[in-house]
Amino acid sequence: MGDFDGPGDVFLADCPARLAVEVIADKWSVVVLYALSRGSRRHGELVELIGGISKKVLTQTLRRLQDYGLVGRRAYAEVPPRVEYELTELGATLIDPIAILTQWAEHHGDAILAARPE
Repeated sequence: MGDFDGPGDVFLADCPARLAVEVIADKWSVVVLYALSRGSRRHGELVELIGGISKKVLTQTLRRLQDYGLVGRRAYAEVPPRVEYELTELGATLIDPIAILTQWAEHHGDAILAARPE
């Protein structure tokens, strides 16, 4: 298949690479992963940090990222209970690609907005 040969073929419905792309391509996944790139955070801290995300959507996103091994959850036996989320080793491997994507978005965001039909 030329340029697309490699460990996976995202054009195949059952390809693990395609699933990986679907998980990280979710609207909030990249933002949540990037927010955790500077260390563990509590749910409330993430809600405050990430503009526009609801508590419910954040919870769903964190659970999905946990299910796929990208985020870890640590509960502390304290009163009141404290839970923190952090990147796993696998999740941390996404930070460099996310940083590159973020830089691209910062440089080209205005052009994307300008190209939208009115």
